[in-house]
Amino acid sequence: MFKKVLVAEDLDSISITVIQVLEDLKIPTIDHVKYCDDALIKIKMGIKNNEPYDLLISDLSFKTDHRETNISSGEELIEALNKVQPDIKKIVFSIEDKSYRIKSLFNEHGINAYVSKGRNSINELKTAIGRTFKNEERILSSDLSFNFNDKSFIEIESYDISILKLLAQGYILDSISNEFKALSITPNGPSSIEKRINKLKIYFKANNNVHLIAIAKDFGLV
Repeated sequence: MFKKVLVAEDLDSISITVIQVLEDLKIPTIDHVKYCDDALIKIKMGIKNNEPYDLLISDLSFKTDHRETNISSGEELIEALNKVQPDIKKIVFSIEDKSYRIKSLFNEHGINAYVSKGRNSINELKTAIGRTFKNEERILSSDLSFNFNDKSFIEIESYDISILKLLAQGYILDSISNEFKALSITPNGPSSIEKRINKLKIYFKANNNVHLIAIAKDFGLV
């Protein structure tokens, strides 16, 4: 079983539950942080001291407060973690249920398991930890059901997500073009972006841009 586990969770009631699960599994070293910045610091210190963590359990959402942070979400934490310790096992424990976002956590960030917070989450988390330790892949809690091989979202690229996010923020076509040029994102011409937006509207069967944004939000794309 895992020897050293880090829990990143800002709600005490949830972290107590997660820690209890880990204690039941006889994990020797369990550390808990409420901020993603602190989690990354602990990960780096573990590596520096030659005592690395072998599992991270993290929420996705962290509430903002008086403290300024560089990393504000579990997804950003995992992305940063992959740069310093890519081989660490990663379990996400969250209420998020959007299939696209969950799939992207597996496909783009290499998480090992996803457990949704719910009525049976304690047993689900315990099972996920055990299966992750056995190197099983793409572990999903039983209350979530979708096919990883479903091609529904394969055509949606990061380029499309960038367009949708800017549309959701109220950017007009020329503004998106200027933003893409500043970020060296191509294609960045207004006509190319407009064609892509029209393609997205057809893909999602959206009547207009407002409808498109609403659908994108429902799917967790923005």
